[in-house]
Amino acid sequence: MRTIRKYKPMTLAELERKFPTEGACKSYLQARRWPQGVSCPRCKNEKVYELEREFHWQCENCAPDGYRFSVLVGTIFENTNVKLPVWFKVIYLMLTSKKGIAALQVMRMMGFGSYHTAHKMCHKVRVAMGNQEFRQLVGFVEVDETFVGGKAKNKHWDKRGGGGTGGIGSGKSVVAGAVSRKGNVVARVIENIETSTIEKFVRETVSHKVSLLCTDEYTAYRRLGFEYPVGMVRHGAGEYVHGAIHTNTIEGFWSLIKRGIVGTFHKVSAKYLPLYVKEFEFRYNNRQNPDIFGAVIKAC
Repeated sequence: MRTIRKYKPMTLAELERKFPTEGACKSYLQARRWPQGVSCPRCKNEKVYELEREFHWQCENCAPDGYRFSVLVGTIFENTNVKLPVWFKVIYLMLTSKKGIAALQVMRMMGFGSYHTAHKMCHKVRVAMGNQEFRQLVGFVEVDETFVGGKAKNKHWDKRGGGGTGGIGSGKSVVAGAVSRKGNVVARVIENIETSTIEKFVRETVSHKVSLLCTDEYTAYRRLGFEYPVGMVRHGAGEYVHGAIHTNTIEGFWSLIKRGIVGTFHKVSAKYLPLYVKEFEFRYNNRQNPDIFGAVIKAC
């Protein structure tokens, strides 16, 4: 039986002691970005030399006069007016909030002068969270889809879609997900729930070496039985667990997203929904990672 090790997460006080200055933050960013030594962000040349200005280097391989770069080039921190210790605190708040933290709350806690600043910073961090290396899922995998969005009757008349009480017709967005039990989850916003779209998502995210692929009785999953060892539960008949066959894990992930959107963010536009999904995916996949903060900084 696999034992899940608990770790003590870094506290806010520890974060402030560890990263009190701009230099401390840049040093940490350098170590996470270039663990094997500094290399040129353009050509990956490792033969760069350090300039007098701290955390600045020059590569003679990129330009006739040399290409000068800093530790911030190519990161979400480039050309920012916000100090790195503040950035690190915002990232910390986003990581330690299980259901996420709203930009308005970030603005209040950090003392920003505008909501736009907090909103833009949070979205940049979400983009970074989506930069992690992707691997197809193996083992016991569950696949499901869910609808995210408000009720059609509560929307403006020109945003209600085609009518109905749920799904695409009511203007909601579709999120497909696949999760390996006691492992990682992959979630993506998809265009529709047609068979071809669902099958494409499964083929991209789930390895054919999977031990068992668990789904519900939705018709879009039926043809997958010719490619994968599929086990199906029939929710319509009141069946939710049949031996090792169930979709409880992925449904638990859906509950995290929906509770976060309803209770924390209150509303999420279809335009930015993929970023929020990536945020929840990142926190879920790094739930047992003792260096989750370092993982985000590396992705930035």
